[in-house]
Amino acid sequence: MIAIIDYGMGNLRSVQKAMEKNGADAHITQDPELIARADKLVLPGVGAMLPAMEKLQDLGLTDVIRKFIETGKPFLGICLGLQLLFEKSSEGGENVGLNLFRGTVERFNQLKVPHMGWNQLQIKSKNCPLWKGVEDGANVYFCHSYYANPADTTTIASTTPYGPDFTSAIWKGNVFAVQFHPEKSQDVGLKILENFIKL
Repeated sequence: MIAIIDYGMGNLRSVQKAMEKNGADAHITQDPELIARADKLVLPGVGAMLPAMEKLQDLGLTDVIRKFIETGKPFLGICLGLQLLFEKSSEGGENVGLNLFRGTVERFNQLKVPHMGWNQLQIKSKNCPLWKGVEDGANVYFCHSYYANPADTTTIASTTPYGPDFTSAIWKGNVFAVQFHPEKSQDVGLKILENFIKL
């Protein structure tokens, strides 16, 4: 069973439908007990870190997410769900994230924002299970104005060119996160979600 966290900031039904298309039993939920029992956890999101963290805290889910990750069960962050894993974001002032990865979330400098549409994956970690059957250079769908800047570059699973290359996916142990929207990325996105479901 896969739990998809509902905190009011994500394309939840599209993520659920994409998971179900791959045969997953996916539930949209705010229930801490259901999240704790899940085999896998997905943190989607669209928007800014500050209101997202406020909503997660109001729902009592920040520690639930941390404890789930500590169990070693697979976790997937999508878009804002990737950014939330880091220490802080400069969006709307300095805002604190879940602090599971060292590093910051920064705005694209002197580039058109949002970075929206199709762009390439430059695979950096060929052993990352998400990339099984995914070609280097495959196109996926983005919509974001901020990007993660990990302090530990070994966690970078892929980059994408937009001005300088930015981090478009991270991976460490049981934690996977992507800046793009796999649920909107057609066959490539479905393959990535399939790989996560099969972990």
